[in-house]
Amino acid sequence: MNAYVKNIFLLLLILVCSAPSQGQDLLTMQAPIDTKLKALDSLSLIRMVEKEKFSNPAAALYGNWGEHYSARTAVVPDSFVIDLTRFHMPTTSHIITSDYGVRRGRQHKGVDIKVYTGDTIRSVFSGKVRIVRYDEKGYGNYVVIRHHNGLETIYGHMSKNLVAQDAEVRAGTPIGLGGNSGRTADSHLHFETRFCGIALDPALLFDFRNQDVTGDTYLFCRNQTAGNNQQAKTETAAVRYHKVASGETLASIARKHSTTVDDLCHLNHIGKSARLRVGQILKYNQ
Repeated sequence: MNAYVKNIFLLLLILVCSAPSQGQDLLTMQAPIDTKLKALDSLSLIRMVEKEKFSNPAAALYGNWGEHYSARTAVVPDSFVIDLTRFHMPTTSHIITSDYGVRRGRQHKGVDIKVYTGDTIRSVFSGKVRIVRYDEKGYGNYVVIRHHNGLETIYGHMSKNLVAQDAEVRAGTPIGLGGNSGRTADSHLHFETRFCGIALDPALLFDFRNQDVTGDTYLFCRNQTAGNNQQAKTETAAVRYHKVASGETLASIARKHSTTVDDLCHLNHIGKSARLRVGQILKYNQ
């Protein structure tokens, strides 16, 4: 009888001693599962953040998703670093036919880029389409996009809008086709860059001639915006463009702009006997 009790005691002792080991084995088995769950949670969180980022870009700057083409904010930061990386030029054209600034007694709050009807117009940064509209007496077919870097861009006079309101776009997404809809005499893209409703000269951000941005970032300073716009206008004023009218020759264009035929040919890479087309754009030095 004593031997039987002794054997039972020894068996219980073995079971008790092995319990922590089995518990440890369970924890060991559970660890990879916990790691996978944490990874899934992190991935879900990242996806949630990305979704929120796209659903309301630059939410910290703009309090609403209004339908006015120029979104105004109650508070404009004194300074703000605008990220210009991961960009795409709005068009492959490098010809600016009208600069930012006063034009015919009115403020021209963007630049006019020479494009032809049907040319593809693209979003310059990633963001979300805020407005898609037709304005018969103004911008014609136009699109407004709010970007994650705080900018809003406006694309006007297009022959066709290719995106819908609230659509998410990436830099380079086709958003429209070039044209001359609205209040305009010829085919071109009216392109604006705005920050918290304040118009910025696009030449501060984009180098259209070289199809590039002016830097990785642009520092917006509320008290210096007007001065910076004027500086950009001065820097880009050295080159202008002439649209050839019926009956014009290289000689008549040269006289009109106080330059020479040789200079016109050199700037535009053409010969003196080149045949000019009505509507052709020629570069000249002012």
